[in-house]
Amino acid sequence: MQRTQAMTSVQPDWENFHPRPISEKIPYFSRDGRLYDCLFAQQLNRELLEHLFKTATALKAITRKKDGADHVGNLLSDKRAMLYFVQPSTRTFMSFLNACHILGIKTSEIRDTSTSSEVKGETPEDTVRTFSSYVDMIIMRHPAPGFVEKTAWLMNRTGRPVPIVNGGSGKDQHPTQALLDAYTLYRSFDGELDNKHIVMVGDLKRGRTVRSLSYLMKNYKGVSLSFVSPKEFRMETDILDFLKRHNIPFQETEDFKGVMKTADAIYMTRIQDEHDKSGESKAVDYSPFYFKQEHLKLIKKTCVILHPLPRRHEIEVSVDDDPRAVFWRQERNGMWARAALLAYIFGVDGKIK
Repeated sequence: MQRTQAMTSVQPDWENFHPRPISEKIPYFSRDGRLYDCLFAQQLNRELLEHLFKTATALKAITRKKDGADHVGNLLSDKRAMLYFVQPSTRTFMSFLNACHILGIKTSEIRDTSTSSEVKGETPEDTVRTFSSYVDMIIMRHPAPGFVEKTAWLMNRTGRPVPIVNGGSGKDQHPTQALLDAYTLYRSFDGELDNKHIVMVGDLKRGRTVRSLSYLMKNYKGVSLSFVSPKEFRMETDILDFLKRHNIPFQETEDFKGVMKTADAIYMTRIQDEHDKSGESKAVDYSPFYFKQEHLKLIKKTCVILHPLPRRHEIEVSVDDDPRAVFWRQERNGMWARAALLAYIFGVDGKIK
């Protein structure tokens, strides 16, 4: 691939690059006008989202039969990917792993730094650069905010850059989760996401899934958001400022029942207590923010209920039987949406029809 002008110019040090607005950084993570490193939800515009949605749907249809699965499985049989997941993950890891296999990408993995040379004192940056000697793509989940971006920045300065895909970075970004969430909404509403009222519930302060999905809402007309949370876990100001800049109406409230009646989609999340420093989550009564069986009578017949999973108590298990509970479908959608993204990054999306 040809490097863009942004790539060939003299690049600043990381300390100067990182604070820049994401809108200024996006060209650095592109090639020939196409996404190269997938790091931020803000990289996904409406045109690209709809293309990826259609590609994901085509993949699902084609691979139902062996001939189609064999065709798709040969598209990237010459590629290798490293799944570097040093933060606990089930769904994101498994969906990326199987997305690779659908496309024929061979995979290797590291899921614990104790099995790598980092225990010998190697820096994480050198570890990732080592991976690039053996693979054509690195898919990463890392607990440190900004580290996935730093890795992509570093790799783009080397003589052998490889695409970096963000599978979750600290509490800041989870762009492929936002992709599959939007795909689930797209499928639920027959391709029409405009003019929807989306209610996001739970630990909004530390939940990177709701943060990333909020960024995507700039691509749709007439969308309004309701943020429902304990006061300790309200959405942070960077997201609220983003919504204001893009004229996306929102409200913050603790009245879950009051807003669920007009919701087109309810996005539930759990308490993110892995980010606790001293057990502060235990002091919060989370029960007013549970979705219960009785609430099914209050919401629209067309409303859908999402959850990035894993769940604890915030959705009663009996709710699963209601057709409006789409979170298990949402999970399956992750594999197809991520396969579509990988196909796009490697430029074989045009062969999926």
